[in-house]
Amino acid sequence: MSSEKNNIQQLIQDYLLDEGLLRGKISDPKVEFGFQFVFPPGKDSLGRQIGRNMVVFQPKKKSLIVVSLGVQISEPHIKALNSLENPKKMNFFMDLRKFFLLKDVFYRIDMENHRYEIIDHVFLNKDGYISKNSFYKRIRKVFNSGAYSNILLGEYCAGKLNPDDFMKSKEFSDDSNFSLYT
Repeated sequence: MSSEKNNIQQLIQDYLLDEGLLRGKISDPKVEFGFQFVFPPGKDSLGRQIGRNMVVFQPKKKSLIVVSLGVQISEPHIKALNSLENPKKMNFFMDLRKFFLLKDVFYRIDMENHRYEIIDHVFLNKDGYISKNSFYKRIRKVFNSGAYSNILLGEYCAGKLNPDDFMKSKEFSDDSNFSLYT
């Protein structure tokens, strides 16, 4: 383990711990290190986590940090999307692509499985350093892109959803996290 890798790993871990976001480590042979975290921190009035499960990692032999948010569309939303007239469902995914391009984030869309991933990365300075401010700007950029995608989904599904379906949905459990990396 190189000193530079130890330093950036410790730095990212400290940034996540400082804000109370860190939830676990990622063990994967394709990454130097990785962490699961929740952003933003906190719980709602019912005690449910308000943040989204996200990951940050450094790919093997790369001088960059990747921040990622996986989104699995809920069953009620999938049913609503599938009930739309044919071009409207495709328009939702096209609008997602356009938005992600405008926000300058990378993305992967798996239309068949109704999921997508929003990704941003930042190259490390020559000394292998990233400022806390720069790191959290990347997290907010990915998180806000995910939040907007939920708003867009809600607009496309307006009038097609039954609120009772959400209480039965996995969306309210901790098992609904999705990431193409983990």
